Amino acid sequence: MQLAQTGEALGASYRFSGRVGSGAVGEVWTVTAAADGRTLAAKVLRPEHADDPSLVERFVRERSVLLALQDPQIVMVRDMVVEGPRLAIIMDYVPGGSLRDALQQEAGALRPEDALNVTAEVFDALAAAHARGVTHRDIKPDNVLLARPWSERGQGDVRVSDFGIADVVGERVRQTTGLIGTPQYMPPELISQGRSGPPGDVYSAGVLLYELLAGRTPFAGPGTDFSVAYRHVSAQPPRIPVTDAVWNMLDRLLAKDPDQRPTAREAASTLRRLAPGLAGAAPLARAEAPADFDDVERPATVVRGAFTAAELDAFAAAPQDDGEVPELGEAGSATIARPMPRREVRPPKAVRPPEEDTVPFWRTRKALLLAGTAVLLLAAMVVGFIVLSPAHQAAPQARGERLAAQLQDTALPTGLTVSRSATYEPSTGEVRLTVTYAAQKAPLSGDLLEVVPALAETDACPAVTWDGASAGRNQASITGLDIECGWKVSGLAIPAGGSTQVTAKVPLAPADQQGLDAWLRAGSEATRRAIQDPTVNGTAYPVQRLQNVEVRTPARVVTPSPLTITLIPVWASGADELNPLYVSPASGKPSQMFEAVSGGEKALRFSDACGGALAVDSSGLTVTALQISPQCTVRASVGNFTDLQSPPFSITSRENSVG
Repeated sequence: MQLAQTGEALGASYRFSGRVGSGAVGEVWTVTAAADGRTLAAKVLRPEHADDPSLVERFVRERSVLLALQDPQIVMVRDMVVEGPRLAIIMDYVPGGSLRDALQQEAGALRPEDALNVTAEVFDALAAAHARGVTHRDIKPDNVLLARPWSERGQGDVRVSDFGIADVVGERVRQTTGLIGTPQYMPPELISQGRSGPPGDVYSAGVLLYELLAGRTPFAGPGTDFSVAYRHVSAQPPRIPVTDAVWNMLDRLLAKDPDQRPTAREAASTLRRLAPGLAGAAPLARAEAPADFDDVERPATVVRGAFTAAELDAFAAAPQDDGEVPELGEAGSATIARPMPRREVRPPKAVRPPEEDTVPFWRTRKALLLAGTAVLLLAAMVVGFIVLSPAHQAAPQARGERLAAQLQDTALPTGLTVSRSATYEPSTGEVRLTVTYAAQKAPLSGDLLEVVPALAETDACPAVTWDGASAGRNQASITGLDIECGWKVSGLAIPAGGSTQVTAKVPLAPADQQGLDAWLRAGSEATRRAIQDPTVNGTAYPVQRLQNVEVRTPARVVTPSPLTITLIPVWASGADELNPLYVSPASGKPSQMFEAVSGGEKALRFSDACGGALAVDSSGLTVTALQISPQCTVRASVGNFTDLQSPPFSITSRENSVG
């Protein structure tokens, strides 16, 4: 049954043109915008979704999130239409077909270099979405579109679609502990735990890369959806004839443990590094399936209710190890959106071994002691119930709503700007914190301090799982900063005029939007107080703590001779003459502190501020006193500190100096 008709109006602004395709959650149509005649695409959701009031409410609430999800590699959502029983997401129309079409056009696999480059662009889109707290949950070739047909493709043509569908419809499914996705591409944690996040997207994109290289997905083959999905949990992907470096990357992407997979940003970088080495390599021949799949050592269990009883019975009855396994078939492309009924799990009754004597247990001394203890516990419970009743304590608020908050700090003197966004997902019971570090005029690097507080001051600091950088607890004995819940985030490189991100999973459940806002603000303020603490000495976290740079020279210089210039870091505690930032003329490599706040000597320049009495060499790093001058100064520019000037000094001749 079609959900629309050609020529029919969609809201007040669009009109249906032609049906493009259909899927598990709706149909895709081209629509014409009444305002300017543009051709757009509309995903019209099926009636069962439109009849769900909670989904409609979420649909409207998510509108701003999806409209803000803007990236060159993501199909942009332009509008949402809620009209009676009809829900539609209006998106850019991408005319070049999908990667599924490209695979069919190439009759199997793509050239390895093309496969890696295309998948790198998919990871770019995922990285942008993950940074905004949005997970796709259904990555597959059908949802990767091309701006131009495959035969005319170029760099930057990839567009990942259906982010909105996965996020909106997926929430409805998850509310009943369910699954959404395509069995050929489902991450194992979705099958074994019933939930998935950004690492699940990385896994699905790894399956996509495998398919682009091999012409088939790693676990494709005969059987039901369950048969295919369970292989993600229980089997290792068959090796394909690619280089060791490419296979090692595939192996990481397809790791059973989500924590062992790279982030989307890391994956994109690695694939781009490997792609040039595959230039000229021909597509792989479609390989035969192995006789059987290699089992993992400890396969996970499968979430009950994820598949129907008939599917489970068919899987149990089918021979799993006997006989030859045929060649893996085409990858399935049908998304399933399957709720899983909650089942009450009752613990098994304890079985007591028979007593050697014939005395009934209830008459034994042990039974009497247990009974007495039970009476005391029951009395304590009654008292506790009275004390903790609503008359004495307010009931906790429900925490079933997805929350999001954002906060941006003012720029620091080094040019560092920190933006934080937090998303609370009730399905996982976690807050996903995304910290974006941006640099202005100079690249920045080194360790950064990030405070991740508890929800309440009386709570212990939460456990944090970091992604995108290595991180460890701040050690006051080393850094000099005695800050509660502080983390040292290491290994970051922030390009000039660019940004980099790290994410953290924090097991917290804020009560409401106000609670999440307060928690995010508390972390920002605690970090600011720590880096601006005037009692702290030392050189830790220079990118955040450096307040200024002083240019020091000798009070008198003899001509002609090099001018010794020392750059002194200024912290909140004052100038630090014991740990100079840089000394010119330089000998040896610059300090790590200097590299961290400027990116190296290329960001340092000296200039003459006394009318030609000083000569600066072509590198801008060495200054020579040439002419006598009673009062002279030298200017400096280092990283984001661009208007520095020394105190006055005099230049004298050697004879005057001796005299």
